[in-house]
Amino acid sequence: MLRVLRKKSIGPGTLMPVVAVLMVVYFYIICTDFSTIRRQLHVRKDGNHTKPPNTNTPYVYSWPRCKQNMSAANITDFSSLPGNIQDFLYYRHCRHFPMILDIPDKCGGASGSAEVFLLLVIKSPPANHDRREMLRKTWAKERKQNGVRIQRIFISGVTNDGFEKWRLNKVLELEQREYNDILQWDFNDSFYNLTLKQMLFLEWMERNCPHVRFLFNGDDDVFAHTDNMIEYLQSLKDNNGDKHLFTGHVIQGVGPIRLPESKYYIPVQVEESEDYPPYCGGAGYLLSGYTALVIYSMSHDIILLPIDDVYMGKCLAKAGLGPSSHMGVRTAGLYIPTSYTDRFDPCFYRDVLLVHRFVSAEMYVMWHRVNDPFLKCHNRTVVSGKL
Repeated sequence: MLRVLRKKSIGPGTLMPVVAVLMVVYFYIICTDFSTIRRQLHVRKDGNHTKPPNTNTPYVYSWPRCKQNMSAANITDFSSLPGNIQDFLYYRHCRHFPMILDIPDKCGGASGSAEVFLLLVIKSPPANHDRREMLRKTWAKERKQNGVRIQRIFISGVTNDGFEKWRLNKVLELEQREYNDILQWDFNDSFYNLTLKQMLFLEWMERNCPHVRFLFNGDDDVFAHTDNMIEYLQSLKDNNGDKHLFTGHVIQGVGPIRLPESKYYIPVQVEESEDYPPYCGGAGYLLSGYTALVIYSMSHDIILLPIDDVYMGKCLAKAGLGPSSHMGVRTAGLYIPTSYTDRFDPCFYRDVLLVHRFVSAEMYVMWHRVNDPFLKCHNRTVVSGKL
């Protein structure tokens, strides 16, 4: 027999139990998800920030924006300092910034990062799109060379504000979609923030790429002969990236420049010492993965200095280590014998590790000329670091 069910109106008395049950289920789900997130992050306190630990699994995390330290205005003669120096002092304490673009699996994850023999870490502000495009086609091309793996990362901040900032960030975002090779943080990408950029990268490396063998660290306007770098690094005895290496153009016996009109001006309010430790010119140098992590560890106890290459030297000195000189690293440019000689003769560049500086068109031509299998040269090799 079929029963015809009549529809009954649902009154408040009927709804209340249903609503109560739904609310209990809703809060159970929220609490369960929140507990799961906390277990996954394992957050711990570090100063005024909440910092996740170094783990072997990648995660997505963005630091809160660092606030201005207004007490910096109490520094002696602060008001007489240039605006860029004042700005640096206001934010000198800041070590962490929100991340805009991330590539946590770039090295194959933390556990797989030992497969990366040479990681090219290239400092490049947002506006330098053309340079990045040229490097991807020339010496920074990701590939296998002599049986080992070369990977590429560009590190960047933000520039300008308003629409221009949005436009340049969009450029990086589009590049990221195509190449997956950009790390970007939300800090002002300026000359005096280059040290901050370096430390942000090393923090990222410790988390996502801790076992990489070697790194090239340099600017996006250098000509880097990465094939020669691989040859040199593979020739090292008893060092597969697990021992100290920091080599380039060594600068020593110098101190802060006190002239306000200089690009490298450092007043006593920023650095009281009159002497810098030995360091390698920041346009480009090679270091082992071991040394990179030592530098990052030492940096926790060393106040930031605007000059990034000097700061790296300070971190090395604190660890009881130092830089070594390599004749193939020419951050001050390449000496050409006479004014009647073509300064872009590829034979001058065939055996170097890097030369500073090149514009994009020069880079493109030089890379193809030094890799010409029919190139004939008679100059002495400097790949080994010796003339």
